[in-house]
Amino acid sequence: MAFRVNHNISALNSHRFLKNNHSDLSKSLERLSSGLKINQAADGPAALVISEHLRSQVAGLNQAIMNSETAVSILQTTESNMGEITGLLNGVRQLVIHALNEGANDDVALSADQKEIDAALSTIEDIAINARFADKYLLDGSNGVSGSASGEGLEFISATTQTKDSREHGFEVRINKKASRTHVTGSTALTDEMVGAKEKLIVIEDGKQAVYRARDGDSIDTVVQNLRSQIKKNGLDVCVNLTDDGLLSVQHNQYGANRSFQVSSSTAGVLSQEGNKILNVDNGTNIEGTINGESAIGDGRYLTGIDGANCTDGLKIRYLGSDIDSRLKPDCEIRDMESDQDADSTEEPDIPDEGISAGRVYISQNAMKFQVGGNRSQMVGISLRDMKPTGFAMGIANKSGFRSLGDIQVTDVDSAQDALMLVDVAIDQIASERGKLGAFQKNSLETNLSNLRVANENLISSESVIRDVDMAREMAVFTRNQIKSQSSTAMLAHANQGSEKVLKLLE
Repeated sequence: MAFRVNHNISALNSHRFLKNNHSDLSKSLERLSSGLKINQAADGPAALVISEHLRSQVAGLNQAIMNSETAVSILQTTESNMGEITGLLNGVRQLVIHALNEGANDDVALSADQKEIDAALSTIEDIAINARFADKYLLDGSNGVSGSASGEGLEFISATTQTKDSREHGFEVRINKKASRTHVTGSTALTDEMVGAKEKLIVIEDGKQAVYRARDGDSIDTVVQNLRSQIKKNGLDVCVNLTDDGLLSVQHNQYGANRSFQVSSSTAGVLSQEGNKILNVDNGTNIEGTINGESAIGDGRYLTGIDGANCTDGLKIRYLGSDIDSRLKPDCEIRDMESDQDADSTEEPDIPDEGISAGRVYISQNAMKFQVGGNRSQMVGISLRDMKPTGFAMGIANKSGFRSLGDIQVTDVDSAQDALMLVDVAIDQIASERGKLGAFQKNSLETNLSNLRVANENLISSESVIRDVDMAREMAVFTRNQIKSQSSTAMLAHANQGSEKVLKLLE
């Protein structure tokens, strides 16, 4: 055994272990005090990186949950205001039906109905203008997708939240093929002899049938007029005309390939090719063209951007060409104001193969957008239409020339009939809007909200596994380190006493 004075190796060794044990004891105290396994990057660099990413995700999800809850509150406020408008529209409808009770009403009663309708419409406008959440207006049209069109006969109809904004330059609309109406013109002129032989004419459209058999004393014009009356009475959406050559023609009022009807006549060629045989007529065509160079689906005179289009997804326009008078009045009424002519003569000539530029459509995208996720691009949007009376039932064909719900009058029977039609359209529109709002709230917000809460819980659990300390296990480690620290302290004291034995040798 060697005895050294300058270097006490045993004491140095005990001191090193004492420092290590003290460091371990300090870390255990830090973990037990903070409840965290990782208090600084040195405690676990890789785990710290993962944990910080999880923490940022949790913070983002917490905010997304609050965003979604706020969005639900906004939609509930909006829907409650829509409910009030629906109630007012039902009241307006009741007043219009009262005004249609012609046999019991006088001018005073009709005037009173009109004043009450005007008051209801004024209240609807007030609701639409003043409905808001905090300082954000909801139903005045400022949160929707608005648009306009430049070009003869070109109209903006609607757009969705998927449609891109084009307020600066607009989207060019090119037409490759115009829409046409299903029509048929007889090859044999209707004569007085046929009328005297009690010619029978039948027109069938969408399951509805109009039949007229000539009677004694009828003229050709009488037969045509009575057939028109039967068509109107039975609700067929077609019109009948007599050409200058005495040929009978039938034409659908609506454009498109899916608008068809059937005709029959007792005499071959008057309407049907064979006597007393039903002839199916389905020669209408849909419009064809592009919007902003992207494919669009044609339906009658309407062009709609295809799903998934880069810019024009959901954009809907209507192209009337030079037939602008048909915006509001039914086609048969327009014909009655003109001279009788062949049904095909009102159709515009075919356009060149390369197509024509019909104009441009300008879209202002102001739909409400909500951030409903913890990451970029996790947004949903909804467009709220203009709920003022002038925003309902626009562009509906009617004899009175009403351009929207805000124009309706009930001072005479014909106007009241048209007013009822527009009110029904308005009720359908707001019901559809409320349904869209409810579907958005249920499927896009509330379902997503449930998913966010589950995801948030799982992320917190994952972050806890990485970062939170197991207190029971750490207490066991702390006890062990405490014992080791005390033991190393005692051993250092014993090691320091070893040098004292050298003094014995000096005695």
